[in-house]
Amino acid sequence: MIQCLIDEGADVIFGYPGGAVLPIYDALYGQPIRHILTRHEQGAIHAAQGYARSLGKPGVVLATSGPGATNLVTGIADAYMDSTPLVIFTGQVSAEMIGRDGFQEADIIGITMPITKHNYQVRDAKDIPRIIKEAFYIANSGRPGPVLIDIPKNVSNQMVTVEKQTEVKIRGYNPNTEPHPSQIQKVAQALSQAERPLLYIGGGLVASEAAGVLRQFAEKYQLPVTSTLMGLGVFDTGHPLFAGMLGMHGTFSANKSIQNCDLLIACGVRFDDRVTGKLERFSPHSKKIHIDIDPAEIGKNVMAHIPVVGDAKQVLEALLKIDFEVPDTKPWLNLIQTWKDEFPLRYKKEPGILKPQQVIEMLHEACDEDSYITTEVGQHQMWTALFYPFSKPRRFITSGGLGTMGFGFPAAMGVQVARPDSTVVCVAGDASFQMNIQELQTVVENRLPVKIAVINNRFLGMVRQWQELFYEGRYAESKISAPDFVKVAEAFGAMGLRASTPEEAEQAIKIAMEYNGPVVIDFVVEEEENVFPMVPPGKGNDEMVGGWEE
Repeated sequence: MIQCLIDEGADVIFGYPGGAVLPIYDALYGQPIRHILTRHEQGAIHAAQGYARSLGKPGVVLATSGPGATNLVTGIADAYMDSTPLVIFTGQVSAEMIGRDGFQEADIIGITMPITKHNYQVRDAKDIPRIIKEAFYIANSGRPGPVLIDIPKNVSNQMVTVEKQTEVKIRGYNPNTEPHPSQIQKVAQALSQAERPLLYIGGGLVASEAAGVLRQFAEKYQLPVTSTLMGLGVFDTGHPLFAGMLGMHGTFSANKSIQNCDLLIACGVRFDDRVTGKLERFSPHSKKIHIDIDPAEIGKNVMAHIPVVGDAKQVLEALLKIDFEVPDTKPWLNLIQTWKDEFPLRYKKEPGILKPQQVIEMLHEACDEDSYITTEVGQHQMWTALFYPFSKPRRFITSGGLGTMGFGFPAAMGVQVARPDSTVVCVAGDASFQMNIQELQTVVENRLPVKIAVINNRFLGMVRQWQELFYEGRYAESKISAPDFVKVAEAFGAMGLRASTPEEAEQAIKIAMEYNGPVVIDFVVEEEENVFPMVPPGKGNDEMVGGWEE
């Protein structure tokens, strides 16, 4: 098993030992693969996600049977929703004990079947080379995703002679990456007739490494671009053609563009509800092109007039190879620019009061374009998406589809392992940070200089915002207390800082960035600041509220 991992290029395992995986850990002893011992299995799998998302290669996780395996389930579901390639190894009771409710037994194959791209239970050690080879191929081909390999203890104790696996042949699994030429022609024809075309891009473009060809395509035909949360950075958010992030907390210009375009080119997206708002009102005037590597996504939520199944990069390259003309998009671009100018993102600054948006802007000023930003989930996540400009792919790593609180900090840990020379910042909420706060010990122990920016508003911020807007201000269980984050950081051996004014925040960030080690900064911000703009639930994207008033 260890040799197979080395052959696949795996250099790091995130894990936590236990009885059912002791033979595997014994085999790992003294091997060149680095093992990161987290303090919770959920921390391990989120760290592997950060590693995978920053590098574009599968992260590897190892956990024991029973509770060790079930503690991975949230991370597996998160990886499945966000198409993150992982290879997960779990221990299992010996084969003859399976189904007898033995100590630390759980049917992890049954539990994870709906949330893995594929899973295996090894019954003969001779199959390990084939299974591992297949697992890495499945995880990182087509639409990426998590693959789980369950290994009973008697299998991990087997003594066998095996041959190295050099190729993969999986009956029935052949992801289609090349688009059909006739569909490419249909896309070109639709573009040649459109007066208000719009590119709607998402995480699929990140997975296909399509940033370069996307920019060529957009610039060649002067197409405005709007992005999902997961697509941020694959197209420079400072580019003149960028209309903004769309959806529930999207910009005015992005949502107005979606609602008024006559051709929507959806590329590497899945039309999720946080983007579309009320489906019946979504982009009502447009012909829709849907480009995706996963045929199951075509027509799932929104009917595609022109479906294109294929790898996003290959589709865009195919379009660039053929010659066709499009109408002058300058009037359309000017209208979008008017929306950007008249309704920019704004927030009200007050003397002596630290606003969360200010913190995000200060963090951006302190970082370079190669810095990596992870987030937890909530208001701070949306403020980061809106107020932190991203110019490169894989620099923004967040939990999109599942919306997992507790994701950001261990993900930052994994990014720092993958990118040891880069600046890695986790923007956290005071509630989310407490979900995996124990991983402070992991970053200290491994000397990972992650910077954790805690946006501390003493609330479950997004819950409170919804309660204010839609539940008549009844703050039911959304007020939350927290420990002294500075003392907690220091107790773990990290640096702890606190800031409650803009001046203190600027100084704290400067100190943190100069310190070669993990730092927690407790930013005490305005308690009841809201994330705007916002599309209320059940409304269309053109029914936004807030965000542009002084």
